Amino acid sequence: MAHKSRSLLFVFLAILLASALNEASPVWRRKSIAGGWQPIDNPKDPEVVEIANFAVTEHNKEASTALAFEAVVKGEKQVVAGTNYRLVIAAKDGSATSSKQYQAVVWDEPSQKSRKLVSFEEIKG
Repeated sequence: MAHKSRSLLFVFLAILLASALNEASPVWRRKSIAGGWQPIDNPKDPEVVEIANFAVTEHNKEASTALAFEAVVKGEKQVVAGTNYRLVIAAKDGSATSSKQYQAVVWDEPSQKSRKLVSFEEIKG
């Protein structure tokens, strides 16, 4: 009976160790969480730039401003029923010599040919 108990204990410890190693693995930490925000690897991707241009254009319409898109600084996306994009955008206001940064959230659903500016705010400081 003691031999059987030791075998079960050994199996239990092996499972526990394997589980702990799996939890600590960098591969495990990189797995995406369903519905979670994921970094955009290439902010110069044409699709991301198109979304950012849309955000600036829509903001200009809604706020009667004249921002000029310059670049996507960084961003994240969240896949839901469509895709949410949270982008940091560099843009100039009229004849200003330096650009400011803005955070825009855009919801995009290509299958429905639908896109909506959710928010657009200047990043202060």
